[in-house]
This record gives sequence, structure tokens and C-alpha cells, in this order.
Amino acid sequence: MEKKLVVFQNKEIRRTLHDGEWSFSITDVIGVLVESSIPRRYWSDLKRKLTNEGYNELYEKIVQLKLPSTDGISPCASPR
Repeated sequence: MEKKLVVFQNKEIRRTLHDGEWSFSITDVIGVLVESSIPRRYWSDLKRKLTNEGYNELYEKIVQLKLPSTDGISPCASPR
């Protein structure tokens, strides 16, 4: 599995090649797009809101892939 960083607006976004397609870390993307200081919390709140609005298949459609941690030291699971 190929893993690389991509830079967008001077911020790194983790990604990995999975089944021939690039998958990106949602928390890294959120951190860039909404300039959140706590993107994992933002994603958690968004998932809860979507579930409350009836989007129950959200968890079924998200695949969690292993990505390097943001500090580059230890691997961690990509945030849901």
C-alpha cells in the first residue's frame, strides 16, 4: 500500500493508495478546509449531526485505513 503526503494551502494531508484509488485523511482535509484547531472533534460532531438527521448508513460507507500519524512516528488509524 503506497502512502504519501500531499500539500494543500501549505498544510499536509495524509493519503494512501487503496484498491487503485487515493484515500485521504478526513481530519486532515477538515483541518485545511474549515481551519479547525481540533479537526477530529469537528468530524466527530459532524458524524453525530448527520446520524441525527437520518444518514444512518454513514458508518457503513466509511472505510478506515492505516495512515502514518501526524507526527510521523507511529502508524495510526485514519479518523472515522
